[in-house]
Amino acid sequence: MNGPISKYVGQSLAPRETPALIKGAGRFADDIKLDAPLYVGFIRSQVASAAIGDIEIEEAQGGEGVVAVHTGARMPALGELSVNPVIPLRTPLRFACLAQGSVTSIGQPIAAVLAESPAQALDAADLVYAELDEKSHTPKQIAAQSWRIGTPPQESAHSAACTVRHPRLAPSPMEPRAIAVRYIRKSASVTVYHSTQTPHRTRSELASILNIEPSRIHVIAPHVGGAFGMKASLYPEDVFAVWAAFHHKRDIRWTATRSDEFTSATHGRGITSSGTLDIDANGIFLSLSADVQAPIGPWLPNSALIPAWNAARILPTGYTVPHLDIKTRAIQNNLTPTGIYRGAGRPEANMLMERLIDKAARASGIDPFDIRRRNLLPPSALPHDTGTGNRLDSGDYARALDLLEKRSDYTRLKQDRHARRAKGEHVGIGIAFYVEPSGSGWESARVTLNDNGTATVASGSSSQGHARETAYAQIAADHLSLPPDSITVLLSDTDTTPTGIGALASRSTAIGGSAVLEACQEIKHQQAKGASYPITADIIYENKGQAWGYGAYLIQMSICADTGTPTIERAFCVDDTGVQVNPALVKDQIIGGFAQGFGEAMMEHIEFDGDGQLLTGSFMDYAMPRASDVPPLEMHSFERPSPMNTLCAKGVGEAGTIGAPAAILNAALDALAPMGVTDLNMPLTPCTLWSAMQKGQTT
Repeated sequence: MNGPISKYVGQSLAPRETPALIKGAGRFADDIKLDAPLYVGFIRSQVASAAIGDIEIEEAQGGEGVVAVHTGARMPALGELSVNPVIPLRTPLRFACLAQGSVTSIGQPIAAVLAESPAQALDAADLVYAELDEKSHTPKQIAAQSWRIGTPPQESAHSAACTVRHPRLAPSPMEPRAIAVRYIRKSASVTVYHSTQTPHRTRSELASILNIEPSRIHVIAPHVGGAFGMKASLYPEDVFAVWAAFHHKRDIRWTATRSDEFTSATHGRGITSSGTLDIDANGIFLSLSADVQAPIGPWLPNSALIPAWNAARILPTGYTVPHLDIKTRAIQNNLTPTGIYRGAGRPEANMLMERLIDKAARASGIDPFDIRRRNLLPPSALPHDTGTGNRLDSGDYARALDLLEKRSDYTRLKQDRHARRAKGEHVGIGIAFYVEPSGSGWESARVTLNDNGTATVASGSSSQGHARETAYAQIAADHLSLPPDSITVLLSDTDTTPTGIGALASRSTAIGGSAVLEACQEIKHQQAKGASYPITADIIYENKGQAWGYGAYLIQMSICADTGTPTIERAFCVDDTGVQVNPALVKDQIIGGFAQGFGEAMMEHIEFDGDGQLLTGSFMDYAMPRASDVPPLEMHSFERPSPMNTLCAKGVGEAGTIGAPAAILNAALDALAPMGVTDLNMPLTPCTLWSAMQKGQTT
């Protein structure tokens, strides 16, 4: 067999799906053709907390094209959605397709109409009347964990304290949630086309909740137009659609409206973190205390507790701190459910740490670069076991800062800031170091090599725009000595791929790619022993632990003295990504994360009133960055292989959401520091900054 033309890992090959998507030939869940499907229209609660009285459905049942109207009281008892218990869960929360007895948030489905067309379903839904007796709701703590190590210092030279309130965010993928269910009468089974990050989880959870054999449920995730964590879990609407297909023996379709997404899809962030950092006279960190409070909605998606866990356990990020006192709490409320969103607690942990460090730098008079370098773990200290139970695997943290300082020409930026301030301008520089743990655990791969020089890679992972098909083909091409075009990659179909986890926590290249690599190595081993074609290797690969990427961001920002309008003038980042399979895809991930980190820092914010009514229920009220809003990002990287997986890769998909917001906030505060402004809440809208400037001028 001929050897490869070149080494494909490390090349920026074009994504395989690009031609189809550019031509509009993508195949999304709403594009799936069904046989005379019934369309679902949900009747949602208009209040945040209430007891359910009578639900009048008679008029809706007589509506044109209506086949059935269902309420929670008339549905059979179903099972519960599984929840990852990363922190001790004290109070389980009920998962219901349709509300039973009470509603616990705006937008919760109360009843569902099945009709022959989408318009008929929506018209009939308007005819359903639910008697709701509003009641008050008291938030309660449902999960908590704490870590305490070391001895508190006897004294410190400086103590920095702050509270960071992260705005609640709407993930807003381009494709909303969607599910198309094809009922197969001959086998009394279904094929479920689901816009999801986790097709195998969709099948296993549906089987468990509906008490149906998994073999009767075939799940396919076709093209998925973005997810960002929001599509990692099953929703009540998904379960109802599949239940209705089995119950009515009909094809079923539901596609969320944008309004549905604002009111009932999981929100991200919303965490409040408070902390104190003590340092000595030389700027050496002595002690860190932190208190994290994470909001949890009326029901828990699979990964609902991950943000609360990450926002605490990632502290103190990549720094040496002898004494830690950290606690996290998940507080249940009656707002829209929260879940994982790109970063899932990592940005919150990093923001608190980097804000405290900037405050300590200002109090001690030490340059922000220097105080960080003095306290970062050196390469000789890695791997390092943190006080919160993590193992930081490898890297040269100070190198990221050194490269950022050099590439940004930090000395010149400071001189420019000084000169412009002398002219009355408000200009600031913000930096932030970050760490990004990728996922841990296992992933599957099945590789088959044929005698005609072609191969098939089937992975338990999935893709939502990551171009994973391209990256896996590159890995297999190198290790099977084939060109990538001769390799077919199968993803996101429970019938054609081995059972796997899916795309979560920047894990799929590091773990899924390692599974592909080891399956290819097994193929070569069988080939060397004279195995006959086709040669197949099935691998379940488990990594040694999380691979920790890291890096640093620098932002230069100016703020208009008259209007408070902020302008990011320069943006730089340095990332250690481990081995890069496809550098162009790495850059795409960093830019995408940066855009979403920019959105949180500058403009995005879900807002409720005191009665739990959503005030930002459309893009008329919820500001999401456009391409023209996001400033250019100058990117630099280097590769320190991770010893935690065979591919030696590290996650990079969440880097921008972790590092950028802290640097942006630090830049804004640096710009307003001469006016006495010491704290700001995101998003940094012109109103927020102008108000802070007015208060600063009067203090």
